[in-house]
Amino acid sequence: GMVSNWTKIPPPLFKKVVIVLIDALRDDFVFGSKGKQFMPYTTQVVERGTSYSFIAEAKPPTVTMPRIKALMTGSIPGFIDVIVNLNSPALLDDNLIWQAKTAGKRIIFYGDDTWVKLFPKHFVEYDGTTSFFVSDFTEVDDNVTRHLDRVLKREDWDLLILHYLGLDHIGHMTGPNSPLVGPKLREMDNVLKKIHISLLSKEEASLPNLLVVCGDHGMSETGSHGGSSEGEVHTPLLFISSAFEKRIGPLTQPKLVQQTDLASTLAVGLGLPISRNSVGNLILPVVGGKTMREQLRFVHLNGFQLSRLLQENTPAYEKDPGYEHFKIAEKSHSNWIKLYLEGNNSEILLNLGKKVLKQYLEALKILSSSLSKQVAQYDMYSMMVGTVIIMEVLLLLLLSFPKALSSRAEFEVPLSPPLFSLLFYLMCLMLCAVHVIVCTSAESLCYFCSMSWLTAVGVMMLISALMCGILSAIAKIFENSRLPLKNPVVSSSRWSEINVLILSGTIGHVLSLGASSFIEEEHQTWYFLINTLCLALCQELCRNNFLLKEYDPQHGTTVKQNFDSIGEASECKNIDIPAGGNSKLGKASSSAEFIQGSDKWISLASPWIILICCRLLRSLNQTGVQWAHRPDFGHWLTSSEHKSELSFLAAVSLLMIFFLVQRRCSLVSKIAMALGLLGVYSYRAAIGNVVFPWQHDTKDISKGITEARFVYVFVLGIVFTGTKDLLKSQVISADSSVKSTGLWEVYSGLVLLAALLFRPHNLPVLVFCLLIQTMMTKYIWRPLKFDAAQITIMHYWFGQAFFYFQGNSNGIATVDVSAGFVGLESYVEIPAIFLTAFATYAGPLLWAIHLLCYLSSEVNRDSAAVGHGCFCYALMRSIPVAIYIVLVTGLRYHLFIWSVFSPKLLYEGVHVFITATICLFFTAMDQNHSHKVQD
Repeated sequence: GMVSNWTKIPPPLFKKVVIVLIDALRDDFVFGSKGKQFMPYTTQVVERGTSYSFIAEAKPPTVTMPRIKALMTGSIPGFIDVIVNLNSPALLDDNLIWQAKTAGKRIIFYGDDTWVKLFPKHFVEYDGTTSFFVSDFTEVDDNVTRHLDRVLKREDWDLLILHYLGLDHIGHMTGPNSPLVGPKLREMDNVLKKIHISLLSKEEASLPNLLVVCGDHGMSETGSHGGSSEGEVHTPLLFISSAFEKRIGPLTQPKLVQQTDLASTLAVGLGLPISRNSVGNLILPVVGGKTMREQLRFVHLNGFQLSRLLQENTPAYEKDPGYEHFKIAEKSHSNWIKLYLEGNNSEILLNLGKKVLKQYLEALKILSSSLSKQVAQYDMYSMMVGTVIIMEVLLLLLLSFPKALSSRAEFEVPLSPPLFSLLFYLMCLMLCAVHVIVCTSAESLCYFCSMSWLTAVGVMMLISALMCGILSAIAKIFENSRLPLKNPVVSSSRWSEINVLILSGTIGHVLSLGASSFIEEEHQTWYFLINTLCLALCQELCRNNFLLKEYDPQHGTTVKQNFDSIGEASECKNIDIPAGGNSKLGKASSSAEFIQGSDKWISLASPWIILICCRLLRSLNQTGVQWAHRPDFGHWLTSSEHKSELSFLAAVSLLMIFFLVQRRCSLVSKIAMALGLLGVYSYRAAIGNVVFPWQHDTKDISKGITEARFVYVFVLGIVFTGTKDLLKSQVISADSSVKSTGLWEVYSGLVLLAALLFRPHNLPVLVFCLLIQTMMTKYIWRPLKFDAAQITIMHYWFGQAFFYFQGNSNGIATVDVSAGFVGLESYVEIPAIFLTAFATYAGPLLWAIHLLCYLSSEVNRDSAAVGHGCFCYALMRSIPVAIYIVLVTGLRYHLFIWSVFSPKLLYEGVHVFITATICLFFTAMDQNHSHKVQD
């Protein structure tokens, strides 16, 4: 007969709550040896104070904005938040901050301005600092701490949030083992001590205060984050309050909880509703001091919220094990309340209460796990539309293969006849009808349906036009195949080992993308392919130097006849026969150029020298997942006790870069390159990475703004000189030597930029890149006279391998964010994104530009070489990306979709954008194309 109060929100458990979020705070920074050494007060509170300590597990992607969303909403953000992290929009989901503001709580915030963007107009007072300027270690935290003394004395607030960024910035710049980490942890310990003492001194008897210490994510062994390694996903979570019992006995290993559990726990602590989409569980010890009835009420509220969320997302929710457990616990809870209201205060009631509590906790755990798996809502219609367009473009590229590699290097998409065909209009109407049906019947929000009808019709027309183009291209191929050849010939040529390796390697790599382990360790695939390529090149060199030295004249005549007849056939069929072809005559005649002289032995040794270089580069940076934690030569060099060795290596590397690049530059560019490389060393010395022989380690470390900008001037000067020569060769006179010099100077400017952005221990990667390119050009490609397609694919393979030699992987954590702030005083979005992208993809980019330099210098041998190279490069990038998109769509419910497949997709997307830019540059530089336009 009593009125139930279970639907009412319980009163708050704490008067004031302070959340101190220390960006990139790893669990071992508090619970490990560093915590004992540098955070004595926090350690004392954890071991003997009134506190509860946990290890909070974050889900990937471990970057700031998605983690703040997880902490405040209790939900698991999508992977697209990695991109949105650059410019966070306002958070519209139900969240703790909005609930607190609605309940009349006064919230103050100081720190990372991501909070201000996510929660605009929610704070009564705030002071935001930019999170992206990673070279700032001190001011970014001083701007937070300077408000503390004033705010802690005031009584006009209920929730205070502080987000410290200094530790994260130190990690990005110098890593977790940097000598700067210790002082920063000590600074944070002093801040926590000040807050804790202030909260204790102002406490009232009725309601205690609460201090929460947490991290948004950890950091990897290289100091970065974004991936799913243990160091990145495990962060400390401390609840400190006089309401808790003082710890007695030995300290045990902190229990593992989910980061999403904080939102539910703080909601109960502040007397607020739990966020609607939260999948977190209440952390029971925080409310453990309350009566059994209150504890049961708290876990029932959490269970009710989770079961309601399950009902919204799962049609057959009643059969879910978590929901069944919750209903059983609810019945037991009802029986317990009846006993309680009867005034039964015996031991039986207490034991029954503990049993009900255990049932609730089990139900919460299963519900949370079930919801976490279902949280990904895929917009399948939009995904399918995108996949269809991508596959159509890939099919068009493949169908255009023979014509694009013809002597005229034409790439024509036959769109004009299909655009006026009946089939095109029928397809448009059919697709528009499908679009209307899907968009009017879709229950969930669809991105493609939210577009304007004009845009949607444009996309449907594009899909129809591409499909008609494909059918037209197939019809043309069948039509040409029926035409008789004027001079039919029986070809005696066969596929070389290089061609077989290229085809099997490409297919093998594409197939490997369907396995998570192969994606995690993709660098091993590329290392294997380039090593095998070197062995195949060695065999080819031996054959040309020894086996074909004395060839049979009669055999040579037969091959020549075959070559001539194939050449005639190519005129009819428009199939390209590259200079030298695959015939042994071509190979034998070309080998005559280098059989004599000492270059012969250098040529034979060059594949082995390249193999040695690749082996040395592998030991420089451990990458991937399985062996990333193992020490490598890069870690040894970057440790503080080996600064002199690193300085020597950096100096030698910069000298080698100058020696390898300057040979084809003009005098002005040579001087600019020399001064620029000196500026690179000066910049690294200014920020404390390396030292001059006369410099002491005690010298003050600066941001190196002046030195970096000094280098940028020379980079722009060299690129401008090269661009001027290119324009001269394209507009005024078609001089291939001027064009070749211009391209090389543009390439040199990019090398200088890479030298500035690379960390000092990575400069040998740049040296070996230039060395391998020089050796392959002089001793392999020119003597063996490979065609443009083969050389393009070799460049592509080496570019991919050098992407991983830099220390990159398919995880977000290996992106060197600090490269985006070289020479910048504050965060400027466009330059920062450009510099970060360039530093990340420097390997593939430099090999692609070198390919253009090489093919342009070979125009005299094959006028269509640049066009062939552009097409092959685009095709080599398109095949794996298109197949991977299909695979990822099929594997969208895979266990590792967020930690492995999604980051790889992000890398592929950016790489495609860079490849498109490179192909545009290729097309602009295509002399053959320019002549056709003029004609």
